[in-house]
Amino acid sequence: MEKTLISKLFKLDETLAGAYLKGFSYPWEALAGIGDLILSLGEGLDPSRYEKRDGDIWIARSAKIYPNSYIAGPCIIGEDTEVRPGAFIRGKALVGDNCVVGNSTELKNVILFNHVQVPHYNYVGDSILGFYSHMGAGSITSNVKADKLPVVVKDFETGESIETGLKKFGAALGDHVEIGCNSVLNPGTVVGRNTNVYPTSCVRGVVPENSIWKDGGEVVAKR
Repeated sequence: MEKTLISKLFKLDETLAGAYLKGFSYPWEALAGIGDLILSLGEGLDPSRYEKRDGDIWIARSAKIYPNSYIAGPCIIGEDTEVRPGAFIRGKALVGDNCVVGNSTELKNVILFNHVQVPHYNYVGDSILGFYSHMGAGSITSNVKADKLPVVVKDFETGESIETGLKKFGAALGDHVEIGCNSVLNPGTVVGRNTNVYPTSCVRGVVPENSIWKDGGEVVAKR
């Protein structure tokens, strides 16, 4: 399914995980190894730019970590990134440069490319968010199906589907994706580059690049 290829979604030089991601075709294939990736990357980080903390946590010295946030390892927080009060980083989180992890935002087993913003009441689990992607207040990635069966990625335009074999896969957002406030990205959602999702949307399946997901799930091309 070409729309969901890593090469179609992400600018790989905007994350420390770029070389790692090149070893896979689809983003969900990379989820299982995020923890080990962070451990291998962390040991090679410049100690003049990154402080290593107990629990396999590396935090850039230029990052701003507010009080009352919780960070578990393995984790990397990139340069000039803000982790705001009440953030809950549960581990296996690779957070890029110039990102915002906001109030009451929860991260688990994720890759956030540079300049990603999840600034207000977001849940992002078992997901990859591309360069300059943004999730509006209250929007979340739902990473487990109600029936607990493995997640299937479906393209409702073409009828194609791919069985991921994973019980947990939230979403993959391409570069420059905008998710509107209070939206739910159902398990196995893939949103192509430069696409916007209306607020309060319930998104499922593959959304093409350069498009708009409107009310009722209508998808139109950007002009």
